[in-house]
Amino acid sequence: MATVALLVPPPAIARLPTLRSRHLGFLPRSCRPGSSRVTAAMSSSSSSSTDPSLATEAPQAAVTRERKLNPDLQEQLAKPYLARAMAAVDPSHPEGSKGRDTKGMSVLQQHAAFFDRNGDGVIYPWETFQSLRAIGLGSPSAFGTSILLHLVLTYPTQPGWMPSPLLSIHIKNIHRGKHGSDSETYDTEGRFEPAKFDAIFSKFGRTRPNALSEDEINAMLKHNRNMYDFLGWAAANLEWKLLHKVAKDKEGFLQREIVRGAFDGSLFERLQESKKSS
Repeated sequence: MATVALLVPPPAIARLPTLRSRHLGFLPRSCRPGSSRVTAAMSSSSSSSTDPSLATEAPQAAVTRERKLNPDLQEQLAKPYLARAMAAVDPSHPEGSKGRDTKGMSVLQQHAAFFDRNGDGVIYPWETFQSLRAIGLGSPSAFGTSILLHLVLTYPTQPGWMPSPLLSIHIKNIHRGKHGSDSETYDTEGRFEPAKFDAIFSKFGRTRPNALSEDEINAMLKHNRNMYDFLGWAAANLEWKLLHKVAKDKEGFLQREIVRGAFDGSLFERLQESKKSS
C-alpha cells in the first residue's frame, strides 16, 4: 500500500475523491462500488457471461429465447428461489401484502379463505356463489362456476374417505386440490414461488412487461399445458378467464399487482369493497 501511494503524485491523490464522486454521484448509494447490491450484480453478470451453466437460453432450443427469464431477479428480491409460506412477494412487495392478517394460513389457503363467508374453515357451494357475486361476476356465471369448482375440489380436500353430499371444500386441505398445467406459482404445499410468479410476466408479458393481454393469457395457458392433463387445462383456463373478466383494466390488461393479489386473495377483498362502494 505504501509503495502504491508513493507512485501517485500528491495532487492526483487529492483529486481522487472528487473524481470518484463526480463520475458516480448520479448512482444511488446502494448501487455505488462497495455496496452489496453492486457486488452481487457484478458477480452475477460476470459469472453468467463466463459460466455456460448459468445461461437461460439454449441456441438449439428456440423456445428458451421466446420465453425469457429474468436473470436479475436475485438483485431485485431477496432469495427469489425460496417459496414463501404466508406472503405473496415480488420486487415491489418484498414483504407481501402489508398490513394483511394471514391468520397463519398458507398463501393458497388465504386465496381460498375469501370464499369462506362465515370463517368456519369449510366452503360450501352457496358461499362460493355469494363470493363470486361479491367480486362482480354475474349470477349465471357465478352459479355454474361454483358447481364446477366444488365438483372438482370437494373430494380431494375432505378429511376422510367419505365424499361430502354438500360438496364442501376444506381449506386446511386445499393444497390437495392443486391441479397441473398451471404457472406453478403455488407449490404442492400451497406456498408462493416468487421466481415462478416472475416468470409469468418475463415469459409472456410481450406488450407490457408487467401486464398480460387476453392473447398473452391464452398463449400462457397453451404453453403451460401438461400432456393429457385435460382437467388441469380446463381448470387453468377457467381460473385465468374469470380473473381477466372481473379484474382487467380499461385496456383489457391484467396488471401484475392484480395477479399477485389474486394469489393471496387480497385482490378479492379489494374488488368486494369496490363493488360495495359503487
